[in-house]
Formats: sequence, structure tokens, C-alpha cells
Amino acid sequence: MPFCDIYGQGRQIDVLQSAMKRERVPHAYLFHGIQGIGKKTTAQAFAQALNCRENNADFCGRCPSCLKADRRSHPDIVMIEPEGIFIKIDRIRDLQNQTQFRPLEGRKKVFILADADRMNDASANALLKTLEEPSSFNILILTTSRIHKLPQTIISRCQQVRFQPLRAEVVASFLIDTLSMDAQAARAVAASAGGSIGRALDIRKESLLDFKQEVTGILSAAARVPLDMIFLVDTFGKDRDSAVQRLDIFREWYRDMLVYRELHDVGRLMHQDIAEATKEFSEKMAGADILDNIKTIRHAQGAIEQNANRQLILESMTFQLKTFSQV
Repeated sequence: MPFCDIYGQGRQIDVLQSAMKRERVPHAYLFHGIQGIGKKTTAQAFAQALNCRENNADFCGRCPSCLKADRRSHPDIVMIEPEGIFIKIDRIRDLQNQTQFRPLEGRKKVFILADADRMNDASANALLKTLEEPSSFNILILTTSRIHKLPQTIISRCQQVRFQPLRAEVVASFLIDTLSMDAQAARAVAASAGGSIGRALDIRKESLLDFKQEVTGILSAAARVPLDMIFLVDTFGKDRDSAVQRLDIFREWYRDMLVYRELHDVGRLMHQDIAEATKEFSEKMAGADILDNIKTIRHAQGAIEQNANRQLILESMTFQLKTFSQV
């Protein structure tokens, strides 16, 4: 995908193209921002542009280098992703070995570490050695949606590029242009996507709009019959990734309650499709209780991401949540 086809990240792409034109590309980048906003796509496009034989600020899509990059078979563009929960140290050691050699075909050997925050301590320490001894023909691009999980020693050795959440109209345009979605449906999905194209695609695929309606119904019932909170556990899906994704939406909803409670501005809410429930529930909880719930949900997310027992964590979270007063 050429730079011009990446939605909503024009300023970030300008930074990368400027570095290419001036031939002052840093040895390591850190692309960070929420999930699903184009970090990995931009990293792949950047790697392809760095090795294009016909262009010095984008890629032509026609030369042998570009064709190999499109097929994911370019020997000088290496993608490293988590295997299971972590990026294993063997992958970082392999990266270290490869950095000792010059590019086989391209101008730069580019290593993309997707979800770099999922390195364990051993992997992170091994990568740090590579970052401390850069070479002129290697470029490392780390991507993460959780920059706070990366060691400061790694962050400080990378040129940071922050990717911003996309405007809802940009997400809707993507859905209309690429998936031929009905405009009204695209706007509804985009309003719930929190600025993320990736999440918009998940919402369309996983019926996350229905999940939010189900959650608001359970919490409304639990205000009258507190034991009904136990039904909340079943809404988070049957696997780790589904639970983490839905907990993220659940946490953002409480964030919306806090925003509305303080500002009374519906336009600032991330989840516009349940704005009425947000307004109603935000008046039934103290701000401190909303903050406690956000912390409780975040703790549950972290535990499940670390492979703790999903069912036990969700049950424990449910019993810790502060409930609404009578709604």
C-alpha cells in the first residue's frame, strides 16, 4: 500500500518522507498509538519505500524490489511478530545475526517489530544491545499500542512517531471506500471505533455493537438486582483476544461516563451509539467510583494478557465493580 492510500496519518508520513528526501533516516523508529490506526501498515510502506529502486520518497510498485515487498518475499524486509504471547528471544537473536550483514538486494535492511511491547525482559535486553550499536545499513521499526510497557532504555534510543486516533469521518470513509458499506452503517460503526480502523473492522465482524447493548442492559438490570452482574462474565467471549478487546471497549465506556459527567458534552464521547445510556448512567455514579471501575477493568485486561485464567479474572472483576444506583 503506497503512502497516499494510508488513511488519516498525513503528518506522520510527511515526517518519514522528509527524512528520506534529506537522506537522514534514523537507525530506529518507534511507531506508537492505539491499535488499528495504521502503524504496521505504515512501517511496511516505509520499508518498501526505503528499498524502492525508482523513487526516493515513496515506492513505485513496479520495480523488482517493490514487487518482492508486495509478495512479502523481500530478503531485506524482515517482519518479527509475537508467537503466542511474547516475542521470543530466539527471534531477537536471529535479528542480531542478520544485522551483521549488508543488505542482499536493497539499500537498507529493515526490521519491523510488531507489538514490540510483547518482548519479555530477555528479548528486550537483547534488542537493546542492537540499538546501542547501530549500523548505517540497518533500520529498526518498532510498533506498539502500549508504549508504557516498553523499557525507557529502548524508547530513548528510537525516533518516536506518534500515530493519532482517526476522526470518525475518516474511518467511515475507509469502510465505504474499501468495503462498499452503506454510508449510514459505516457512520454507526465508525462512531463506535474509537478512531481505529482495525477496531471498526472487528466491530463489523464480531458484532461488538450488540455486545455494548447487552452490557448496558445487564448493568441496568443489576442496579435493581445486583446478582445479575454475574451475567456480565459471559459477554466477554470465550477466548483471550476476544476478552481483551471487549474489556477495552468496556473500559472506554466508563471513560465516556466520566467525560460526560464532567463536561456534559456528547460530542466528546467515543461510543456514540450508546450515548443515551452513558448520559443516564453517568448521573448514577460518583466520579471516584467510575475511576475505580476503570482501574479494575484495566487490571483484568493486564492479567488476561499475561495468560491468567480468563474465567476467574472476569468473575473477580465483576464482583469488584462498583454498581449503579437505581436506574
